[in-house]
Amino acid sequence: MFAPTYLDHNATTPIDARVFDAMLPYLRERFGNPSSRHEYGRQTRDAIERARYQVAEAVGAHPTEVIFTSGGSEANNLFLKGAAARMEAGVLAIGASEHPCVTRAAQQLVGQGWQLQTLPLDAEGALDVAAAASLCEQARPKLVSVMLANNETGVLNAVAGLAQQVRSRGAWVHTDAVQALGKYPIDFRVLGVHGMTLSAHKIHGPVGAGALVVDKRVDLSPLVAGGGQERGLRSGTENVAAIVGFGQACELVKSELQQRISGMQLAHAELERGLLGLGAKIFGAGALRLPNTSYLAFAGIDGETLVGRLDRAGFAVASGAACSSANPEPSRTLLAMGVVPELARCAIRVSLGPEMSRETIERFLSVLQQTVNELRQLTALAV
Repeated sequence: MFAPTYLDHNATTPIDARVFDAMLPYLRERFGNPSSRHEYGRQTRDAIERARYQVAEAVGAHPTEVIFTSGGSEANNLFLKGAAARMEAGVLAIGASEHPCVTRAAQQLVGQGWQLQTLPLDAEGALDVAAAASLCEQARPKLVSVMLANNETGVLNAVAGLAQQVRSRGAWVHTDAVQALGKYPIDFRVLGVHGMTLSAHKIHGPVGAGALVVDKRVDLSPLVAGGGQERGLRSGTENVAAIVGFGQACELVKSELQQRISGMQLAHAELERGLLGLGAKIFGAGALRLPNTSYLAFAGIDGETLVGRLDRAGFAVASGAACSSANPEPSRTLLAMGVVPELARCAIRVSLGPEMSRETIERFLSVLQQTVNELRQLTALAV
């Protein structure tokens, strides 16, 4: 079977063999319902609580602050809608480059009487903290949600600085840290937020497990009513195997983070030297970014077309965020950075894993150069 070299780790990651091994017993002999009182149930309950501890340890939180969900989208919705349900409608402020599960949840709250304030980016794609603080001073939001790392550009936002300013005015602050986990050090206390979203499948864990880390002083209304699992905030029989895998993946992140970052930094530097040599425009190059992400464009070369050609040539990359890839419109993130739509439509994303060889980078750059040259020749013939 043809299998392109995988360069799309911001979309999802291959499951680590150690994670798979940890999960396997809970797909077979350890099948008990965690709410059951007998030994089968106690086994799975203990496994969930161990995973809760592992997730908390990876991000500097207390285990009682970890609420397991089905993934990042549910966790983001749980905080925003759960917090909004406990308040009178007011102003909700979100970053201009948030994931669709935040922007669409925010739009749903607008339909319930909330006012939406968008916090601007600077030209490099980072949250403009001074402008955001000024807007928050005027609008006095009750809820603020800003992602820690952008899934397209990899640009990191100064969440802690903004949180410090808006919390003093009574706002509840949330950050989507899904892309940052496993690629950047995270400390829930240092960030100073009330809620933080995580996901397993971005860190070589399974699809179907995520978490909302939430300050116990925050009162949320649950999205799902039922048996009262997860402190009553996420009812339903737990996906034990996926939660166990999430915990194991977080334990590996905690023990291997610096090693992973160092490996990605070396490969990423090699990649971007080559990209600049080919004449690519790299978005957010002047900002602090994740050590694995390059969002780039070749002017005049359609991004979707380039992604398809590279796939057929043996390399899997993305034209943007996987969760919104069906949308043909230019990237909202790039438009918020002031990038013209014509160039934004040319964007592709390359996101590396923790083990990426120099030979792989060299092969990719060679194929990329050949593919771009071919597409330029076709464009010239069509004129």
